[in-house]
Amino acid sequence: MNLSNVFALKEILKYTSREGYAVGAFSARYTTMIRSILRAGQKCASPVIIQISQKEINKYQVAIDKFSHEFYTAIIEEGIGIPIALHLDHTKDFAIIERAIEADFTSVMIDASDKPLEENIAVTREVVKYAHDRSVSVEAELGRISTTDFIETDSDGQLYTDPREAKIFIEETGADALAVSVGTAHGPYEGKQPNIDYQRLQAIRAAVKVPLVLHGASGVPADMIMRAIHLDGGGVSKVNIATDLEAALLKSLGYDTSLTDARLSALDNEMLNKAAEAVEETVIQKIEQFLGSQGHAADFNCIRGDRE
Repeated sequence: MNLSNVFALKEILKYTSREGYAVGAFSARYTTMIRSILRAGQKCASPVIIQISQKEINKYQVAIDKFSHEFYTAIIEEGIGIPIALHLDHTKDFAIIERAIEADFTSVMIDASDKPLEENIAVTREVVKYAHDRSVSVEAELGRISTTDFIETDSDGQLYTDPREAKIFIEETGADALAVSVGTAHGPYEGKQPNIDYQRLQAIRAAVKVPLVLHGASGVPADMIMRAIHLDGGGVSKVNIATDLEAALLKSLGYDTSLTDARLSALDNEMLNKAAEAVEETVIQKIEQFLGSQGHAADFNCIRGDRE
């Protein structure tokens, strides 16, 4: 697969801190969402990352090969020219990481954050070696990001990332990006208020030289995320958004519970178009409200030129 606008995660995040914006990593829990995300990025002239996690693959019954095929097919059929990446989000199973890489995912996330530091380092180092040998980027996690819906992670407890451990972790593993636990949570914020420990985030940023990733951005006020992006000395470079996209899709259809990928795909064209428009509008809002990535597709022209 040799599309000049498909990049590894490491390449996608290269310009974000320098130019003062973050790239949105949008979870396409249903394969039909992929085109909506791509269209939104195209309209905003913004780089985007499309991703799906191990737990989402299982919950929504999505086949990795089908997901990848739809991603690459959509790029061609929709005439997408913005910089994009195909990312495997939270995953603990090495076999799934292998399958994703075989299916032309350009980056993967190994989440061994529930293990002690030494074991997390060992597991992550193994994945980094395997992925880098195949020109695939790796995101890892240190600390534990809590959840309210258990779609992406297993625990509702949170363990904040220690800046000193983060420095050791990146030096020992060679991971390309680091997901940090600084107060956000996966899922809707029901009965609690989102909170970001900016002082901790700034200390982590000073300790490591790789881009930082903020998970659990759905439901977090735009000004809080903007502050996390624009911290003195650099903030987060990748912001994960999942729940808000699915919520918009389900609301447009009048549903209050999740579907499987096959059940959604079987809906008639009128309903599918409603869902697609809702997702596209939501992605555009995120890009314009706090990511600041609109108009930055041109940042990648030099990399694209080097490939041709």
